[in-house]
Formats: sequence, structure tokens, C-alpha cells
Amino acid sequence: MARVMLGGTLKSLAGNTPVLEVDAKTIREVLDRVGEVYPSLLPILDRVAVAVDGQIYRNQWFAAVKPDSEVFILPPMAGG
Repeated sequence: MARVMLGGTLKSLAGNTPVLEVDAKTIREVLDRVGEVYPSLLPILDRVAVAVDGQIYRNQWFAAVKPDSEVFILPPMAGG
């Protein structure tokens, strides 16, 4: 199962849970599973950036996630 870590404010919204393990094949599936476990994150999950094994993805919901991947979910960032 992929290891999912929540960054910044996402971690506090999830009760400071350090790591969540999910069974998922794509970034979208990872986000769906996280939303099932932590419904308080649902309004934010479509705006996050996700790093899979060190590569950052933004709006690439169908990028592959391997069973042994490390996934970091980063809160939305503003700026320009």
C-alpha cells in the first residue's frame, strides 16, 4: 500500500495523523481514499499538489501510484 503523508494545515485538519496507508493506483484514487477517511479534507483535495516518489504533480489525477510509493499531499498555495 502507498504511504501517504499530509503536509501543513492538511495534517492538522486530519487530527495530526502522520501517515496513512492506502490502496490506490492513481493520484485520484489516493485523494478519494484520503477523503473517505477524513471528510473534513474533501473541500480542499481538488486543489492540492501531490508529490509521488519525489515528483510533484498538479491536476494530474491519473498519474500512476505504485504500491510502494511515498505520496505527499501538499495544501493549496497561492501566489504568482
